[in-house]
Amino acid sequence: MGYTDAFGSYHPTVNFLYFSLIFVFSMICMHPVFLMISLLSAVWYYITLRGAKAAGLILRGILPLFLITAFVNPAFSHAGQTRLCYLPTGNPLTLESIVYGCAAGMMLAAVLLWFACFSEVFTSDKFVYLFGRIIPAMSLVLSMTLRFVPRFKAQFDQVRQVQATLGRDTANGPLLKRIKNAVACFSIVVTWSMENALETADSMKSRGYGTARRTAYSIYRFTERDKTALCFLLFCGLFLLCGGISGSLYWRYFPSIRGVLIQPITIVLATVYFVFCSMPIYIDRKEVALWKKSLQSKA
Repeated sequence: MGYTDAFGSYHPTVNFLYFSLIFVFSMICMHPVFLMISLLSAVWYYITLRGAKAAGLILRGILPLFLITAFVNPAFSHAGQTRLCYLPTGNPLTLESIVYGCAAGMMLAAVLLWFACFSEVFTSDKFVYLFGRIIPAMSLVLSMTLRFVPRFKAQFDQVRQVQATLGRDTANGPLLKRIKNAVACFSIVVTWSMENALETADSMKSRGYGTARRTAYSIYRFTERDKTALCFLLFCGLFLLCGGISGSLYWRYFPSIRGVLIQPITIVLATVYFVFCSMPIYIDRKEVALWKKSLQSKA
């Protein structure tokens, strides 16, 4: 079985716990320092997984989404006591709404990038392995959903190439004709996806899926490195949770910007959070270094 990175070769329990914690902290903690750490770590890890082509996706998809969120929030939210000017509609433009829009944009961008990393690392067979015995029907549906988007895109590209050979290109020609050809390709792929879903359902039903206790499709062994990683994740999660409960991560945007910015405990929490977010990158770099060292020793 191939893995996108070294962290992907860890036990599914470790992968699932890591991304569960990262999703929770990225969505709940609105402290600007922690938002920046989460976003930069997500960008770094996504580029590590996908290579240089990931930068183009970030610039084309994530960056515009961040800018839209940052600009739209001040246009609709006028809370805050620091008024900068008045909009043509007569509503005030406040500093707090601008800062909160930037924070919300960072949070949204970080969560989307972490989810993209999750889809790369946590494959459908890992999901079935973890939840197949507990919720067999639901695990099958979710595992099919996780792999549906890349399969749909690959099938659409294949159909588009076939249609192009028949003179129904979606990239060249008048705009209305291209739209018509694209709609035809989309209709073909949707029909294919429905037929494929029915065939999969009939196949799984005929094999008795969910009617009795099942074995795992992939066998994963919980090794010492998985135990060490799991203990580290639990420590980081509990440490950050205690820090949040104690108020060391307190930050507000309305009616005025207030919060704990530079204090010893906040610096310690930010350091732990950075180490926690960059854990997969460290594991990957460590494995690459060991691999290069082994090659040099053989040479």
